[in-house]
Amino acid sequence: MIEVRPSEQMRDLGVVQHGAPVLVEPARPLDLPAGREKAEQVIEQLVNAMERISQVHHFAKGMGIAAPQIAITGAVAVVQSAEPSAPPIVLINPRITARSDETDEQYEGCLSFFDVRGLVPRPLRITVESTTLDGETATTAYELGLARLVHHEIDHIDGHLYTDRMRTGVDPIPVEEYRQTGRAWAYE
Repeated sequence: MIEVRPSEQMRDLGVVQHGAPVLVEPARPLDLPAGREKAEQVIEQLVNAMERISQVHHFAKGMGIAAPQIAITGAVAVVQSAEPSAPPIVLINPRITARSDETDEQYEGCLSFFDVRGLVPRPLRITVESTTLDGETATTAYELGLARLVHHEIDHIDGHLYTDRMRTGVDPIPVEEYRQTGRAWAYE
């Protein structure tokens, strides 16, 4: 039996894989409310991708996907918290406006290179400004695991991968060595 690598599985589900130029280019902001229809289409495509992906992999820590990961250059991402009954968080033209000085370092995965996990330092709290479909500015604060997920997706929109955030000399580990699958991030 031929083993399918996690990255191949994600590629087969429509997720752009590491090495594609779209993953390292900043996404284009959407003009809202004029571009509302396009924004709604992108959101729908992201939600559909998350549904396909969640059929083959359980995400105990929550998950997110940004438009560049499905080859769309718009500045949109969708994040699902670890709480499955919580509605997805839609981020349009997001930008981080504040970060806590307090950080922690935990392993992250990425749908665009799912064969490895990396130890990434991130702030424990962030404040994000995003645009609503009506063109208004919304400001939301996120903390702990949700801050990590949201920050990861905003990085994608800005053309960064989590490996850009890893400490010098720290390399990702193969998913086979990762021992925290199926468990939420731990916070004291």
